[in-house]
Amino acid sequence: MTETRSLIEPQDEHNEKLIGYVHPSAWSNPKPKERYHLVVVGAGTAGLVSAAGAAGLGAKVALIERNLMGGDCLNVGCVPSKGVISAARSWATARESRERFGGPVATGDGDFGHAMERMRRLRAGIAFHDSVERFSKLGIDVFLGDGKFTGPHAVEVGGQTLRFRNAVIATGGRAIAPPIPGLADAGYLTNETIFELTEVPKRLAVIGGGPIGCEMAQAFRRFGTEVTLLDKDHHILVREDADAAEIVQKAMLAIGVKLEFHAKIQNVARRGNDKVITFEAADGAKKELAVDHVLVAAGRAPNVEGLGLEAAGVKFGKTGVEVTDQLRTSNSKIFACGDVCSKFQFTHVADAQARIVIQNALFFGRGKTSALTIPWATYTTPEIAHVGMYEKDAKDKGIEVDTLTVQLNTVDRAILDGEDEGFLRIHLKKGTDEILGATLVAEHAGDMLGELCLAITHKIGLGKIASVIHPYPTQGEVIKKAADAYRRTKLTPTVKRIFDVWFKLFK
Repeated sequence: MTETRSLIEPQDEHNEKLIGYVHPSAWSNPKPKERYHLVVVGAGTAGLVSAAGAAGLGAKVALIERNLMGGDCLNVGCVPSKGVISAARSWATARESRERFGGPVATGDGDFGHAMERMRRLRAGIAFHDSVERFSKLGIDVFLGDGKFTGPHAVEVGGQTLRFRNAVIATGGRAIAPPIPGLADAGYLTNETIFELTEVPKRLAVIGGGPIGCEMAQAFRRFGTEVTLLDKDHHILVREDADAAEIVQKAMLAIGVKLEFHAKIQNVARRGNDKVITFEAADGAKKELAVDHVLVAAGRAPNVEGLGLEAAGVKFGKTGVEVTDQLRTSNSKIFACGDVCSKFQFTHVADAQARIVIQNALFFGRGKTSALTIPWATYTTPEIAHVGMYEKDAKDKGIEVDTLTVQLNTVDRAILDGEDEGFLRIHLKKGTDEILGATLVAEHAGDMLGELCLAITHKIGLGKIASVIHPYPTQGEVIKKAADAYRRTKLTPTVKRIFDVWFKLFK
């Protein structure tokens, strides 16, 4: 059995509880059934949803995990990161309370160790939902160990062979580091190790200006760390609209995050206790940056190694397992879902794809990933949430759009909360109220986006949203304002002339 004590640190009571749920040392693998309807390799979100859904429908299911049940999301991703971000936000609120709201003066240093202990305690409590115990009680045969395909219809784990009618590859992905000379020798953190810290670093370098890099840079700066973010691009969050990213960028600069764009990192070296990054800055000058830790947030790779995919007749490459729109691999009896095959590497997408796999693998379904409406959010302050198309996506598809933008500083609740930096932008199919995509920049953007996800998924036009009563005062009223703005576009000169005639007749 794989030793797991070194897989997650520190070794305290909370992490011991976590391990007890997601990779218990006393676990003995069951005797395999003669054949399974579904064998799932990987117990992250995609694998867990696939296994639980199939078992709930009465299928014979086996679930294989070589590391920790719950995968990245529970152990080193969504759960711990949001615990850390919520703590950092509370620290910032306490410090800013006096100036912004006339609150009491916050003095003294925060307790970073306590904040991280809280995260570990809460993560351990959540872990039962992804545990070996719970999934066994669902009627699933759980196998801990390395799963490897030995043929097109068989997987071996712990010296036992599991035969299947269908299988799912849900092994996820992992953080990778760019090939920077000296980086490996100097040592670095990724999302898989940064949550193991128990002492706040005095100085932190973050390589990468994507969502993970920005979230952690902002959070650790709020904890009091001197943070420098280095990125090869010209601004952070390049996937988002430039003006949306700029709002977050200004917020990061305002709290003291240092940003180095167009940075070309040449090497990393150890000098005593320091890790020194040598890089070429945007102006061509050679600079050195000495820090205590380096966080690499600049890339991921699919977990395809050691799975025996060749023996199973499953094609794969650098971007992961190759799948059709219906998530079927080159072996018609094997499917894949989640980060091992998807360009959208989000927990909620893995969940949605797993549901498609259940339908297609067990019931001859024809579910397609192209039919999914996919939202996402970056949990900075403010947050950026997006669903559907960007304007450039529509143009690439030859679709003309009408765009409505409503600034958050026109929304009363946002003003009163002191959270009026942001906007809602909605792209409509030209000449209609059909919503093609939306971007929301707001303190709680991720929580507010659901109404627009529903509208796009079920073709509810913005005109219909205008007829919905929204509670006042809320920040979500920004969606109602956008809908009202759409209605006003219907008051064309011709319509206005008709109204003028009408009102003259009925003086």
